[in-house]
Amino acid sequence: MTEHDVFDRLFQVMERYRNTQNDGPVVAYHSPAALREKLALGRADRPQSYDALFDWVETYLEYAVKTGHKQFWNRMWADANLPAMIGEIISTIAHTSACTFESAPVSTEMEKYLIDEFLSLAGFHNGEGQMTTGSSNGNLVAMMAARNLVMQTAKRDGLFGSPPLVAFVNAEAHYSMDKAANLLGIGTDNLIKIAVDDHGRMRLDALEQAILDARNAGKIPFFIGATAATTVRGAYDPVGDICALRDHLGLDLWVHVDGAWGGTVFLSEELSDQYLSGLDQADSFTFDFHKMHGIPMVCNFLLINNRAGILQATVNSGNDDYIFRGEDNERPADLGATSLQCGRHVDILKLFLSWKFYGRAGFVARIERFLEKAAYAEAVVRKTPELAMLVPRESFNINFVHSAPNGMDADDLNRAIRQRLYESGTAMVGLGTIKGQVSIRLLIANEAVENTDIDEFFQHVLDAGKAIIDAAATA
Repeated sequence: MTEHDVFDRLFQVMERYRNTQNDGPVVAYHSPAALREKLALGRADRPQSYDALFDWVETYLEYAVKTGHKQFWNRMWADANLPAMIGEIISTIAHTSACTFESAPVSTEMEKYLIDEFLSLAGFHNGEGQMTTGSSNGNLVAMMAARNLVMQTAKRDGLFGSPPLVAFVNAEAHYSMDKAANLLGIGTDNLIKIAVDDHGRMRLDALEQAILDARNAGKIPFFIGATAATTVRGAYDPVGDICALRDHLGLDLWVHVDGAWGGTVFLSEELSDQYLSGLDQADSFTFDFHKMHGIPMVCNFLLINNRAGILQATVNSGNDDYIFRGEDNERPADLGATSLQCGRHVDILKLFLSWKFYGRAGFVARIERFLEKAAYAEAVVRKTPELAMLVPRESFNINFVHSAPNGMDADDLNRAIRQRLYESGTAMVGLGTIKGQVSIRLLIANEAVENTDIDEFFQHVLDAGKAIIDAAATA
């Protein structure tokens, strides 16, 4: 098989898969043990032909989850958009690392261009930014920058003998904040989880008291991690009010905004005013395009406000002049100099092509459409007798439950409904826990989804609920 034949067959496979993503179940479910038996990964353990490799490709796709299926509601991402797929394919064919200008000149300039665009839209001045391997990484780098700023000997000497540093986050913040506290030597016990109000937002009175308690205990408060759309509820912490509290206390507190899920509302002036008022007063901000915007994973940015140069000062250690040499006016030419990782995938091309194809207005329209669909889904829940919202919708997330008859545990029923949908391949949807109660968590991240698809999903839920309840009644 020639290289031309390989590419020709590859694109036929890709096109067929794209065109049939909504055929059949979301996934051909098998338990891990059954799937291992089906795959027989150790068979023919010798060099194989391209024909054999394409057999493996077909096997992979046969058992893969169809994330472009209109009944896939399980994660904060879904189908990839076509301009972004073009970028992903080309970046793979061109095969380079985005760590230096000399190895990736075009992607370096593309990345700097969009960083500058996003700094301006966020209202960040004298700032800088980088692409990371996801908001978990962005949260880590932001916390590390804050740590090194408040404890300027930490990079060289570590934290030995210093008073404990204390960080504060929403009680429902992403678990990557715990990871960051662990990795940076802060200690997870010094990551204080702040109580939330009825909307899932960090309570300012509880935050202020926690900061004062830490200071009175001889510790050093240094970092506040606000969240722009929490993972389960989709709640937005009041960034502007948090920044005002920081200023009122007069402490050297770094305010970071984790916008992994809902941060890109900042692309819209109207939505930013509604959900992210005061963002321009924050010290850092991270957000993903690989979630609701259909950019293949991973595509994340971390922006820094008012402290140009702190990323390189924070991250760089050791002798690196064998790789990083270039200077571009007053900022590093080599983007790897400000990154945790050395090798950097060219993630910018897939976003750049999408940005040029859809424009900022197209990205905003996508966000607005998801908000409209989320509102429609909430309305369906509220008018369906068997269903109820566990908590009111804050933004994109719909947390609802199926009512349980007397004698049946509601949490067990909702877990069983979710599992039945998954194992049957009918639909994939997530679960969440709020105040000790289990909810079915519906996320809409597929632009192709229509109201009829949402109606179909809820009918699947009702059918599964009825089947489980009837079976329990006759057992």
